[in-house]
Amino acid sequence: MSDLSDRSLNVNLLKEPVLRKLCEVLEKSNSDNKGWRKLGDLFSKSRRFRMSSDEIEMCSLKVLELDGSPSRMLLRLMGDRGCTLGHLIDFLQTMGQTEALQCVKPPGIQILIQPQSVAVIAGHNLRLSCYAVGKAGVQYQWFKTKEELPNRSSPDLVISPVRLTDAGFYICRVNCGDNFEFSQWAQVDVFNVATSYGMGPHSLEGRLKVVIQPQGQRLLVGDTLQLECGAVGRPIPRYHWHRNGVPLLFPEASKRRLLIPYLLLEHQGKYRCEISINNERTWTNEVDVFVDDVFAFREGLLLNSTQEPPYATDKVALLIGNLSYQNHPQLKAPMVDVYDLTNLLRQLNFKVVSLLDLTESEMRNAVDEFLLLLHKGVYGLLYYAGHGYENYGNSFMVPVDAPNPYRSANCLCVQSILKLMQEKETGLNVFLLDMCRKRNIHDETTPNILLKVTANIVFGYATCQDAEAFELSSSGFTNGVFIKFLKQRLLEDEKITVLLDRVAEDMGQFVATKGKQALEIRSSLSERRALTDPVLPDGGSDAGRSHSRQWAKAHELPESMCLDFDCGAQIKLGFAAEFSNVMVIYTHIVKKPEDMSFCQAHVTNLSLDLDVDPKEMNRETPEETGIYLLSSSLPQHCLYTRLSSLQKLKDQLEFTVCLQGSFKAIDELVEWTTDVNIGKPLIAKLDLHRTMRRNSCLQTCPMPHSPSQSPCHSPKPEHFHHPQDHGFLSPHCASPYLEVYLPLQGAVGGSDLTSSTLYDNCCPSGHACVASDLANSPARASIPIETTDDISELQTVFINSLQLHHQ
Repeated sequence: MSDLSDRSLNVNLLKEPVLRKLCEVLEKSNSDNKGWRKLGDLFSKSRRFRMSSDEIEMCSLKVLELDGSPSRMLLRLMGDRGCTLGHLIDFLQTMGQTEALQCVKPPGIQILIQPQSVAVIAGHNLRLSCYAVGKAGVQYQWFKTKEELPNRSSPDLVISPVRLTDAGFYICRVNCGDNFEFSQWAQVDVFNVATSYGMGPHSLEGRLKVVIQPQGQRLLVGDTLQLECGAVGRPIPRYHWHRNGVPLLFPEASKRRLLIPYLLLEHQGKYRCEISINNERTWTNEVDVFVDDVFAFREGLLLNSTQEPPYATDKVALLIGNLSYQNHPQLKAPMVDVYDLTNLLRQLNFKVVSLLDLTESEMRNAVDEFLLLLHKGVYGLLYYAGHGYENYGNSFMVPVDAPNPYRSANCLCVQSILKLMQEKETGLNVFLLDMCRKRNIHDETTPNILLKVTANIVFGYATCQDAEAFELSSSGFTNGVFIKFLKQRLLEDEKITVLLDRVAEDMGQFVATKGKQALEIRSSLSERRALTDPVLPDGGSDAGRSHSRQWAKAHELPESMCLDFDCGAQIKLGFAAEFSNVMVIYTHIVKKPEDMSFCQAHVTNLSLDLDVDPKEMNRETPEETGIYLLSSSLPQHCLYTRLSSLQKLKDQLEFTVCLQGSFKAIDELVEWTTDVNIGKPLIAKLDLHRTMRRNSCLQTCPMPHSPSQSPCHSPKPEHFHHPQDHGFLSPHCASPYLEVYLPLQGAVGGSDLTSSTLYDNCCPSGHACVASDLANSPARASIPIETTDDISELQTVFINSLQLHHQ
């Protein structure tokens, strides 16, 4: 027996159709933090029940079995601990998992009309509607946040006139006998503006109208810019700010109030905001923002001082995150790290290319394109996250196709890239290396890299020499330890070495990695150069301008288009960029014939170069297709397809849009197709898939020479504290990863994780390793590492002159 009206029913007694549907919903929503992992997390933290992390992982392993279901396993374990249907409903309500609630709620209540969010003007009328049916009569009760609204027990909540204090979130509870159901939340925004737009109190329904226009401003460098706009309509409008006709790409640009906390000269320009509701869109007025130059205040100089403050002729950044290795353990943090760093550097007016999962030839070609953009006075920044190692003071980045074991011939040497950057007479060279620096015993090559003596080099290593770099493992997506703290400081107007020193201090207070990972800074920087320095273009060479145009062209998305089909339906085909080599295609039904009962458009016949999994195409939520970081800024009610590895695209991207529909008089699906060609999108224009080019940085890597050794300040083994000294638990194996259980009652270092595993990016052998490789293996002896302390031939005079900052 399985009566959904009985809240005391054990969840193990749910009928099979209910259980099957519930499991489908929980597994589909797992990437959206509303799935079975979130349910297990809430269950294990509740006072009444307990479940260990090992049991949660046991559930996850069910995906490896034929027809295995993590959700079904979790629900069985919950039932074994006495979890009832009432408890399950409470957990699902806490998660906001409305779809799963529909599976376990009694069928007696069905909400047909949900209240919609709305933005209105103070003094007008507000109406929110909720209509439901049930086996017996239904009653309604409205709430504002958690407060019950007295005498508000009808399907329509009417507030006339609406006041500013009425803004907030509303929900309706529908009662039917002993059962009840909540509607979805509705947000109400109220604007206090004069009604001078020809709209009466009853004329707002469904209309999109700008009622607050942004105002032009004149500010100083370092001031805070705040631009505000507002529009009324139902549902609440969506906003996106543009500067000089180009959409801003940081998260604050999608809010009604645009906030730039620290103005730079390059923030000057013409601003306006695009506002949309469903398929209707409009623009605010365009306003000027002037930023006046106050260089003299930056270094305490007088206004008429003759000393010229630092500036860049351009700013260029190449960010590479390798996580999907073919022959080595997978990583998670590089994707999040590259995404966050991209958004921050763009706020500092860097031209950023962000790439995921590059092979050796693709990495070398990407570096070549990066070098083409550098010329005199340019600030160049290279960030790499992935597997890596360091031999004789030279750092090597490991491509995703590197063999096992890998050697220098399979990897990119960072110092060789620096040498090529120096030839461009750059103003600042910054390397942020988020990788391990352990010795690779399989590689005895000692590259010959003779660097110039220049006072403009900064290395920020995520960890010390001969040590690992860690990432935090959790059910969701989190930053690596380095970027977790770097992103909190990156926008500060400080000399880059001072900024990194502060990041090192922050990392030093993080309990999870204290004594195991410490930021190391090497610098020859003599001037006060900061990432916030202004850009004052010098015109550059014709070739430089040409390459800059090519770079900009390689970051242009295809324009959205509307496709008309013979049946009378119209489809919008849209595009969004998650990274420079990752693009999202989404399809949206704009209109359909009245006699068409069902209509859906999906993308097919994509190029085999992209290796897209058909199971992850044309999904109803971005998360189902692997779009986790961009999902909040994508339009809703679409089908989404994520295209990664665009750098592998050899020809123009052609595909088919297939429209499927059914009519009221015909039960069978009818299909229409049209072919689309969008050229080479984003980074595909640069043809990084080609074999390594003649000017590749490979030329400077494999030449034998005397060892070049940087001073070693790594903590000796005896200086490391055992994890148990901090109240942590460590697995019983001699492996270079550390499993850490953080205290449940509080966050550590700003992290909201309650338990996490630290993963390093390489093994002492030069191989990459993570906890999953070692957790079930017997304990093994540590592999002895060849030290370089006694090497007589050290690095060149220049390398020795670099200042070593070790926190």
